[in-house]
Amino acid sequence: MEEQAKSTLLIDLQYLPNIRFFSALLQFDEILLESQEHYVKQSYRNRCYLLGANKVEMLIVPILDGNKKITVKEIKIDYQQRWTEIHWRTMKAAYGKSPFFEFFGDEFYQALQKKPQFLWDLNYELLTICLKLLRINKTIRLTEKYEKEPENGVFDARGLINPKKESEFPFNYQPVAYQQNFGNDFVPNLSIVDLLFCRGNQSSGILKKSSIN
Repeated sequence: MEEQAKSTLLIDLQYLPNIRFFSALLQFDEILLESQEHYVKQSYRNRCYLLGANKVEMLIVPILDGNKKITVKEIKIDYQQRWTEIHWRTMKAAYGKSPFFEFFGDEFYQALQKKPQFLWDLNYELLTICLKLLRINKTIRLTEKYEKEPENGVFDARGLINPKKESEFPFNYQPVAYQQNFGNDFVPNLSIVDLLFCRGNQSSGILKKSSIN
C-alpha cells in the first residue's frame, strides 16, 4: 500500500482487536467506526486470539439475536453463558506471569465485570483502554448512517480485517517479533493484549515498527 493519501479510516469495531487493526489505525489521522452496519457473524466483532501454553486460544463473546438483521449497536451479549469467567481465566493463565500483567490486567478485568448489555459498548470500552495503554491519540467518530460507498478522503476497511481473509490485508504491515510467553516460534497478529502484557510500554514502538511507511 502506497503512502496514505486519505486521512480517515472507516473500520468495524472488534473485540480486543489484533495487532493488524492497531497498525492500520496508526496510518490515519481520524478513525470512523462503523456503527450502522448489520452484524456479521464469524468475524472479529466478537472474537479474539491469545497465545496459551499449548496452543492459540480463541475467545468468543456469545451473543443474542445474531441471526437477525439488526445493527451492530443492537447486538446483545448472552450472559447465560459464563463467558466472562472463561475469558478472564484464559487471559490470566496465558499472561498472569507476563511482565506487565500486574500493571494492565485489572483494567481489562474491570471492563469485563461491568457486563454491559450490548457488544458494542463492551468493544468500545476495551478499545478505549487499549488506545490509552498504547498511548495512541486519535480522533474517533461513529457513523451516523450506513453508506455503501464512503465519501472522498475515507478509506473503507470494513470487513478487511477478517479471520477468513487474512491474506488480503491491504495495509503496510510487517509483524515485528517480540518475546512471547510460550513456544520458540513467534506467533504474529494475536490480540493486542498479547503485545501489551508481554512488552508493556514498548508496545507502541513495536506497533509503529510493524507499520511500514
